[in-house]
Amino acid sequence: MIIKNVRIVDHQQDFKGGLRIAEGKIAQIFVDKAPEAKEGEPVLDGKGAVLMPGFIDMHTHLRDPGQTHKESLESGLKAAARGGYVWVCAMANTDPVTDTADKVRQIQRRAENFRLPALTQASALTINFEDRVQALVDVESIRKETKLFSNDGKNVGESQLMQKGLRLSKQLDFILSCHCEPEADMVEKIIEENQSIGGNLHICHISQKETVQYIRRAKEKGTAISCEATPHHLYASNNDYTVNPPIGSEEDRRALIEGIKDGTVDVVATDHAPHTEEDKKNGMPGISNIEYAFSMVHTVLSDNGIGLQTLSRLMSKRPAELLKEDRGEIQVGKEADLVLVRPESSMEVRTDDFISKGKNTPFEGDVLQGEVVTTIVKGAIVYDHGSIA
Repeated sequence: MIIKNVRIVDHQQDFKGGLRIAEGKIAQIFVDKAPEAKEGEPVLDGKGAVLMPGFIDMHTHLRDPGQTHKESLESGLKAAARGGYVWVCAMANTDPVTDTADKVRQIQRRAENFRLPALTQASALTINFEDRVQALVDVESIRKETKLFSNDGKNVGESQLMQKGLRLSKQLDFILSCHCEPEADMVEKIIEENQSIGGNLHICHISQKETVQYIRRAKEKGTAISCEATPHHLYASNNDYTVNPPIGSEEDRRALIEGIKDGTVDVVATDHAPHTEEDKKNGMPGISNIEYAFSMVHTVLSDNGIGLQTLSRLMSKRPAELLKEDRGEIQVGKEADLVLVRPESSMEVRTDDFISKGKNTPFEGDVLQGEVVTTIVKGAIVYDHGSIA
């Protein structure tokens, strides 16, 4: 397949041209005019749209198994495709909790059947999310199936457990992704614990100015740490919609944006958390957002003079680096995991259009800047102009 008449943008390049895909990989990149198509070779005319590396979400909730009335692997991965995602990482707060190698393996194998975005299934750090070192999962066997461990939704408050997890993350080379509550206090504590350990510490969904400051100082000192911010914490302030962590003040929001500008914030991750209408009425925290995440993030960044190359770093390259995946940029020989976007277009958040089963969002009717047009996974179109292929 040839993709022509596009502007190619990733974290380090921005030019007009196109590319050729063969056997699921980027086979050729060209500047300006496209070569002649071979006999029978399909041609996708981008008509001036922007071609970027597909997005990678380090933090999403797919509710499968156990809560498929809220989301399923299939509906969640289809929603991800609509959002321009080619790879997603699902948290372990399923029912039952994903806390064994067999559970991780089964979920990932099921996801492979859909020919949609790829899936990394996280494992819990402890059996059933218990906060005690005696409940530590069989990390060595699970590590053969996944590179991501997290008790997201629950604190790892016991210092002995956190230190053990950090040591194992360094020894076995996995990411320990931590939900911190109360946020700033727990982040400060975990940073201190990791200074002498050097584990692969990743902080989930930061939302407070104080947290940004702690992480910035830790990075300046050379402490091993990465972090993520969500689209909704970057976009909104003083919003009482139930989400964990809560949407903060305008000062908090501005601090997150400054953290993006200076590199303190590594990644934008959705924390896509679909719920039923009844669950939301009963106070369950979470936002369904993976389908409009690009548009929301692009709106925030463009309003603050931050370009698409930075967005590509936040949503493609840096997640790939942390996950140690050889992707997230447009180069010959890389997997053809791509997204075609129109940054100048507007899109309205309309839950009636959602593919996700979760319709829970406080942003219904908001008009955002930027729209995902086409998503390509391993050279195959999986989403195009409003439809799953």
